Amino acid sequence: MRYVNDAHIRELGIDWHELITVIEQVVRTIDAGDYAQPLKPYLRFGDPANRIIAMPAYVGGGVVMSGIKWIASFPGNHRHGLPRAHCVVILNDPVTGKPAACFEGGLLSGLRTAAVSGLMIRQYMAVRGAAAARKVGIVGWGPIGRLHAAMAKDVLGPALERITVFDLNGVDPDTIDSALRPFIEVNDGWRAPFRESDVFMTTTVAKERYIDEAPADGKLLLNISLRDYLPESVRAVRAVVVDDWHEVCRENTDIERLHLDHGLKQSDALTIADVVCRGKLADYGPEDAVFFSPMGLAAFDIGIAAYFLRKAGVRGIGIDLPSE
Repeated sequence: MRYVNDAHIRELGIDWHELITVIEQVVRTIDAGDYAQPLKPYLRFGDPANRIIAMPAYVGGGVVMSGIKWIASFPGNHRHGLPRAHCVVILNDPVTGKPAACFEGGLLSGLRTAAVSGLMIRQYMAVRGAAAARKVGIVGWGPIGRLHAAMAKDVLGPALERITVFDLNGVDPDTIDSALRPFIEVNDGWRAPFRESDVFMTTTVAKERYIDEAPADGKLLLNISLRDYLPESVRAVRAVVVDDWHEVCRENTDIERLHLDHGLKQSDALTIADVVCRGKLADYGPEDAVFFSPMGLAAFDIGIAAYFLRKAGVRGIGIDLPSE
């Protein structure tokens, strides 16, 4: 079994276009039915804000890998100088079940999350043009927010004009990558990133919902942290996109609040497979905002981990753990 940590992944290199292509491949494999992915359970004990989530999946198609992601989310960890999330990903040979790899998965999980967002941006630009995604707003400048900024720079390329950022705890200039500095504009509240962006991302651990105004026409909302919008603010959005309705319509997400408070139904929402495989974003006009709320699918983690395991095998990176 090969052990791969964050340093190994950085050594292998982060190619956003390849990662987004992996996610697209997994979406198409899911749409074809060549996968297995039970609803993920949440383990809670002690502080109800904390949770550990089990995410098993098998992905066929061009991936052909099975495994599980085991991710702990403890929002209060910042008080101890620790990241909010810690996780490992175990890959098993889908023929024999033999463990193939163990990933220390903090970076892996973040890359998966940003790559899914990147796929949505790519689909949005394909329908509405690169000029519709020139300005990015990000609320939350933790590891996920920073990865999203790096991804946006690569995906938007020369179309990118500005990334407006806000974080309740401030933005340390040392956390801004040198390649991003010409584009970053730090603000002292969430409204400027929200109002002045074409693509708006929430990557927070907000304790309470705070976004209380409707989005401008045509905006792409990437609701990564899932619990930032008062339901009234997005109740009129017609283009609602999820990764999986049954995963995301629970655990007090914004989608669940729209379902319970305003009657949003599964049939009202698109899936990311509808967008990628059937081009359903084209059914909406350029004035329609798009609200993407992904719970995060285990199949995506398995796809990204399998991609890095193959790269690690080719380059001899990682640590082979003995079986005895």
